[in-house]
Amino acid sequence: METKHRPDYSGGGLLNLMSSLIQARGGRGEHPPLAGLALDDLTRATNLVLLVVDGLGADWLERHAPDGLLSRARWGAISSVFPSTTASAIPTYLTGLSPLQHGLTGWFTYFGELGSVMAVLPGRPRYGGVSYRAAGIDPRRLFPHRSIFDRIGTRGIAVSPRFIAYSDFNRAHLGRGEVRPFESLPEMFQQTLRVLRPRRRWGRSSATPERRYLYLYWPELDRIGHEHGMESAAALAHLAEIEQALEAFLSAAAGTDTVLLVCADHGQIDTRPEDVIDLAQHPELTACLTLPLCGEPRASWATVRADSARRFEDYCADELGDVVELIPSRQVIADGLLGPGPAHPRIRDRVGDYCLLPRARHVLRQALHFEEPHIHVGVHGGLSESELRVPLCLFDL
Repeated sequence: METKHRPDYSGGGLLNLMSSLIQARGGRGEHPPLAGLALDDLTRATNLVLLVVDGLGADWLERHAPDGLLSRARWGAISSVFPSTTASAIPTYLTGLSPLQHGLTGWFTYFGELGSVMAVLPGRPRYGGVSYRAAGIDPRRLFPHRSIFDRIGTRGIAVSPRFIAYSDFNRAHLGRGEVRPFESLPEMFQQTLRVLRPRRRWGRSSATPERRYLYLYWPELDRIGHEHGMESAAALAHLAEIEQALEAFLSAAAGTDTVLLVCADHGQIDTRPEDVIDLAQHPELTACLTLPLCGEPRASWATVRADSARRFEDYCADELGDVVELIPSRQVIADGLLGPGPAHPRIRDRVGDYCLLPRARHVLRQALHFEEPHIHVGVHGGLSESELRVPLCLFDL
């Protein structure tokens, strides 16, 4: 395999960060903790808060705000998971499991038990239709992973954007965690402050403060990156907004005995129109497939007709070899790119027969005949350093 960068699951990645946080809140982490992160400091804190800023890459932050609030508090850079995408990384944040274990391998994932390619986070078939629950599917049975909120020994709160706070995916992954929805960046921090500084009821006090774990998720930077690019003025302006709101929160939360960690699910890279590999121009390749390409434009899973494997391999080598690396899915698993096991029982459905990894800044696009072209400037999912490395910033309040 020619890929230079790899996710770190052995002590330098977000899987290990979550193992540390689980242990710090009284649970048992099944993977190594994050090397170098002082577990005692996290354990002693009354409040442990994790803020995930979707799309905040370590390289991008270093380039554009080397002296900003986040960079000044940077503990280091850690690795995301593979694929380096929200649909795979957020389940790791919510369960403490690797992608090999939770089995969610990209925005589009084939669920053999449903006989359908699903858009995992909104919970709808790729061809359209209603969400899991509206179709009569209990998402808790479809996603039987144990939530991090059920694995820790303290109170847990998810501070979530209102548009996803009560989604089928969120409900299935939050366990006994409480939900606090918000509409805006300031309101996200306001909701958090209400937990950190609860109003005392008359006549009630406690000598022992209640220990808590809070998970905050902010999606707007990722959306801006997709639409305008991470090198755009809009993305840089939003970073300034995040840091300004964060600075106000740090002042308001001072003295609450809180450790705040700021991290991300992935970074992004910007692409140009000439970087797109449109499968409409490669009908011989698509004729080999039994399903549309799954996963991500930067890391696609191909399920191939049994009688077309050699034809598929030859075409990828001869016609796309300069721009796409082809790896058998079984090798992806064996090489540990999806992390340690035990493997999800449906993992072979979820990764198909081959992984197609576009080289440089290329992306794969396959629009089905009823789909409008969906063009992103900023993309992620692959194994470049810019997509894989995310910052970890620490604040003691």
